[in-house]
Amino acid sequence: MDCSFGGHKRFEIFLPIRMNTLENEVVTHGIRRAEPLLPPDLINDKFPMSTTSGLVNELERIATALSAEDGSASQFSLASVAEKIAKTLSVKKDEVAIMGVSTRWRHLHFLVPEALKNVGFIPLSSNSALAARTARDSRPEIDNNFTVTRHATVFEVVKLTSEAAESIQKILSAPILAEGKVIGVIQISRKGASPGSSGPDFTADDLGKILALCKPLGKLLQRITSE
Repeated sequence: MDCSFGGHKRFEIFLPIRMNTLENEVVTHGIRRAEPLLPPDLINDKFPMSTTSGLVNELERIATALSAEDGSASQFSLASVAEKIAKTLSVKKDEVAIMGVSTRWRHLHFLVPEALKNVGFIPLSSNSALAARTARDSRPEIDNNFTVTRHATVFEVVKLTSEAAESIQKILSAPILAEGKVIGVIQISRKGASPGSSGPDFTADDLGKILALCKPLGKLLQRITSE
């Protein structure tokens, strides 16, 4: 497993197409363990939904309910899941983006934020979109100096809140897999006027949390998207 470091505090983590064995691992000077996944019957008040393990188990339960067409899952909202992910990663809710892959049209489409659903699509062939590269290569990536990296900005300038749109300074991008295939991409960003004002750098620990969430997210996307 190789790690390459660019000139702008950017590094890529190369993973095989099937990430099943790495869902709960993180690469940083070797292999470190992320938060352990706990069986559902062990989740109780000691594990609030703000923790990664608690959220993983909550998403697993939702995916199981959706699979069984359980009425308890009728109120499921991917936007609410994104809000919980934002809380876990200490970012704003509009700094969490989840995209689905359309194999028919060969593009990525936004599932959240909802404000971006009708803005447009990201071709999987794009050489300037980080999300497209993440989907094509099935490889997570952290870039803590994103403004100096060549990237598409069309969605970045869309105003998502009452406040003025801010530039993405730092970003974490990871593929969402189901049955060995990339069916989506999740991106966590930090926005601001400058890298310093946007918050702390993303770390390998943050990546570990996202990789742990990608398995249940894959199950959810399978059941709520048409492809």
